[in-house]
Amino acid sequence: MTDLVIRRATPSDVEVIAANNRAMALETEGKVLDTSATLRGAAALIADEGKGFYLLAERGSEIAGQLMITYEWSDWRNGIFWWIQSVYVSPASRRGGVFRALYRRLHEMAADAGNVCGIRLYVETANARAQATYVALGMQRSHYELYELDLPLSSS
Repeated sequence: MTDLVIRRATPSDVEVIAANNRAMALETEGKVLDTSATLRGAAALIADEGKGFYLLAERGSEIAGQLMITYEWSDWRNGIFWWIQSVYVSPASRRGGVFRALYRRLHEMAADAGNVCGIRLYVETANARAQATYVALGMQRSHYELYELDLPLSSS
């Protein structure tokens, strides 16, 4: 098996990232995402690092997995939380250390950044396998509950 290369996404990765996001939403939440919106969303994030960035795990010429980081300013800590989102590992690469490699590289990047005060993520409450993976990597369950309000966006 070829070793994994962990790298930041580039504009040429938009289509595979968007396809992975659609596959992840369908698999984990039964949601069918709009192709055009996912393409525009991935492209917008890659074009503007102020929004965040994607890390990709590449094996050979194939993307084996991905995650997205967005930012949350903490005035309590005078630092930034990096939020892990859009985690996807291709079915053929699951249980092969892909997420672990992505997380390890992300942790190194956060430590090197100097202004990152923590790494957070949210997970579906029924996704016990993912939760066990996060605990095994040293993450702890938070005492916070997540609430949300979806608002309609314009189609532009």
